[in-house]
Amino acid sequence: MEKNKTTHKILVVDDEQVVRDTFSRLLDYSGYECLTAKNGLKALEILKENKFSILLSDINMPVMNGIELLRNVIGKHKDMAAIMISGIDDRETAINCLELGAYGYIIKPVQMNELLINVANALHRRELEILNRKYNTQLQQLVAERTEELTLAKEETIMTLGKAAEFRDNETAQHTYRMSHFCRLLAQKYGLPEEECEQIRLASPLHDIGKIGISDTILLKPGRLTPEEFTIIQEHSTIGYRILADAQSELLRLGASIAYTHHEKFDGSGYPRGLKNTEIPIEGRIAAICDVFDALTTDRVYKDAIPVDKALDILKEGRGSHFDPQLLDIFLDNLDDVLLIKEKCADE
Repeated sequence: MEKNKTTHKILVVDDEQVVRDTFSRLLDYSGYECLTAKNGLKALEILKENKFSILLSDINMPVMNGIELLRNVIGKHKDMAAIMISGIDDRETAINCLELGAYGYIIKPVQMNELLINVANALHRRELEILNRKYNTQLQQLVAERTEELTLAKEETIMTLGKAAEFRDNETAQHTYRMSHFCRLLAQKYGLPEEECEQIRLASPLHDIGKIGISDTILLKPGRLTPEEFTIIQEHSTIGYRILADAQSELLRLGASIAYTHHEKFDGSGYPRGLKNTEIPIEGRIAAICDVFDALTTDRVYKDAIPVDKALDILKEGRGSHFDPQLLDIFLDNLDDVLLIKEKCADE
């Protein structure tokens, strides 16, 4: 049977010849063009002369290990996705790789299907990020001549992207509308300038945009997640930040901040960075309250909605631990306005 050829090139880096040969044969059979290197230094030499879609690198290698290689290439080759491989199941190393910019972390021995799935997912995320960068560039070229039209286009685009993320995990797109108006209301009552409140309203629908990069098998799982699955789904905050952070648009950068920080907790026990108190930007502290309230009071794939009074009890239990106590008090003091928004933007 003739294999399907792709335009994607993959660089396989491993100090073991048998691993390089096995991976390259499998990937070549699957339609990818492969080159190999026995350590990070050789990989850098190859990268000077070639462009790759994927870097597939072992971590423990002589001369230059995979971590050093990742640090060297991640900023210079923005269109290349990196997947790291290790013979040791080490959580700290995995987190370090992801924070440096790796798209995935695989433990040896590697199942062939697992390898191909990780490559396919990395290529999908890579294409999304490339498209987003191109979109941002085009957006900036239009600013000077079409300011009013561009403002409307931004809002529509953000709402569309926000809805796309919600549809990924089978939520209604109304969640994005409720979130945007909840956040604007709380920002206003907190006393932020009106322009900043409006920016938060426009950017908050992007809080879960990183779900685009999470596997459906985890995102749509109806039952409780395993610790390993929960660790993976936590990556959506970092993925969302990476998708938006390089934008020239101040609004999209604000969306990046909200995506990155809306799961941080006031006492420092949240993720992805364990920020606490005012280390968490105001937009992240606002979004945390609004997101949890809406999640509690609406149906999700993994749970049914709970009554508002029980949701409020949960919010109050998180006062000072999960949530900024001042912001939570303001939210609760303006519950009538919150419920009005909830009613107007109710799920169909």
